[in-house]
Amino acid sequence: MRMTGDVHETTYNERQRFRQWWLWALVLIGPGFVLSLLLRVIFSGEMIEGFSTNNTIIILLVFIIGLLFPIFLYFMELDTEVSESELRIRFRPFHRKWVIFALDCLEKAEPLTYNPLKDFGGWGIRYGKEGKAYNVHGNQGVLLTFSEGTTLLIGSQNHVLLAAKINSRLK
Repeated sequence: MRMTGDVHETTYNERQRFRQWWLWALVLIGPGFVLSLLLRVIFSGEMIEGFSTNNTIIILLVFIIGLLFPIFLYFMELDTEVSESELRIRFRPFHRKWVIFALDCLEKAEPLTYNPLKDFGGWGIRYGKEGKAYNVHGNQGVLLTFSEGTTLLIGSQNHVLLAAKINSRLK
């Protein structure tokens, strides 16, 4: 990967996506219901009791939104990379470029198990009592403590290894 003309050797790389079955069940219930209504109207040729043509257009719009959100969620991912001098994260599609943290600004990296709902209000790019968090899946991560005292949590399925890779490069 090239950044500002320099070549960065990556020593750790992780990609996480929203693939929890319960999340997808919740996300797909609405579009599934709307799709069943649409198919009933289209293939039976009859209107559903209480629905007019204008309501069918509304159902179509809801279906489009119901389709776009699951597609958007499907393509969301959290990429984490560690090189000799930097930690880089990118939460796609929100970050088009890497968010870069110089390792010499870090005091420590601690692997931890946390409660995403209680500590940060869920998954994604979140703010909680421990500071900012980037998490996508599970309840494990690395809590970074910066020189100025701020913290950042990065969710990871390999939290012990990620913390070890970061700590091995701290000065």
